[in-house]
Amino acid sequence: MTGPVRLLIVDDHPVVRDGLRGMFTGDPGFEVLGEAADGAEALALAEALRPDVVLMDLRMPGMDGVTAIRRLAASGSPAKVLVLTTYDTDADVLPAIEAGATGYLLKDAPREELVRAVRAAARGESVLSPSVAGRLMGRLRSPRTPAEEPLSQRELDVLTLVARGSSNREAAARLFISEATVKTHLLHVYAKLGVNDRAAAVATAYDRGLLTPGGR
Repeated sequence: MTGPVRLLIVDDHPVVRDGLRGMFTGDPGFEVLGEAADGAEALALAEALRPDVVLMDLRMPGMDGVTAIRRLAASGSPAKVLVLTTYDTDADVLPAIEAGATGYLLKDAPREELVRAVRAAARGESVLSPSVAGRLMGRLRSPRTPAEEPLSQRELDVLTLVARGSSNREAAARLFISEATVKTHLLHVYAKLGVNDRAAAVATAYDRGLLTPGGR
């Protein structure tokens, strides 16, 4: 490509955005078009500004990064998304890559590595931090792990209600069980899916085909 790489920075922490802006603004090979604090703002700015690369955090209030990546891809945006986050668990990495991220780096990456990664992403090349690459290779070599033990019918029932926005109390009332039992089922779900929270459990369940829009 000719001309500077046009960037959109997406992160809910102002200090992080300021640091990234300062890093890239000082390099004539880049142009920072704007900043967003969540996924919804990122979508609006990406449509208006047409960046070459979106530097995307994952865990943000409001619309998270994976949802934003998925919607950017669905909208036909030509922007390449380079995830820049603190997290490298399967529950973060796999949904982001499957949603359409071009690359995945951790925030402790050296400046030179980040600069090279952004340039590579602009060319459409995949860039992965070593730990992320290792995780993906491990999944390819061992596609089924103990964490992928099948969910029971009751665990699926609970997860389905959670995916539809039900609280633990609401799920308990719908299933005629105690709220403590719902929490126990969710802990089993987290362990089987290899995740740590409700949002990650729902995302992983959709990715594995355990849940489908409008049903299971």
